[in-house]
Amino acid sequence: MREKFLVWLDRFLIADVFLVMIGFGWFAIALVGKSMGIPMGWEIWYKLWQPVFNPAIGILFLGAFSSWIIKKWKEKFSD
Repeated sequence: MREKFLVWLDRFLIADVFLVMIGFGWFAIALVGKSMGIPMGWEIWYKLWQPVFNPAIGILFLGAFSSWIIKKWKEKFSD
């Protein structure tokens, strides 16, 4: 049961990493466009920052930390 949970947690974290990377790429392109006066999605990205990208970053850190804790705990108590 725990192994299956860790596999799904790792898969979810991989998907979350891609979401964060896509969000960062969008941010960089939109910021350059905004500085040049070209609308490239800055307003849409900014509206999505709080409900989508901010929690995705938090979930990424929480998931990575919890995955590390679970694996260390497993190493310590499996011996």
